[in-house]
Amino acid sequence: MRDDICSERQTTTPGRRVRLGAIDFLGWLGQAQPGDTIEYHRGFLALDTIRDGSRLPEKERAELSGVARRAWWASQAGLVHLVQRRHGRDDYSYFAIARAKHTQTSSASLRSILLEEAA
Repeated sequence: MRDDICSERQTTTPGRRVRLGAIDFLGWLGQAQPGDTIEYHRGFLALDTIRDGSRLPEKERAELSGVARRAWWASQAGLVHLVQRRHGRDDYSYFAIARAKHTQTSSASLRSILLEEAA
């Protein structure tokens, strides 16, 4: 990811491992302005989310899987761009960059996910 893509409003957690819950991600998504960036995972997402390959405890792995699903949903809904930065072998940062929200449909979809999470 190029540095000029990141806005000044980049949200990240310091240290090696980023711990961001699905609710935290959706909260950020609901308030994010175009260009805002959040690091939603640092590690190797493909391995860290599978049950037999993850180095994470089961609870953390399941939470990360939820965050990854929501990030993918947001990307497919046109709300974010998903990018990654390689730091080294099996060490990547995964970012979501907020896009402009074009329709009321996006807001309605986000509300439905938040309501589903609260239930």
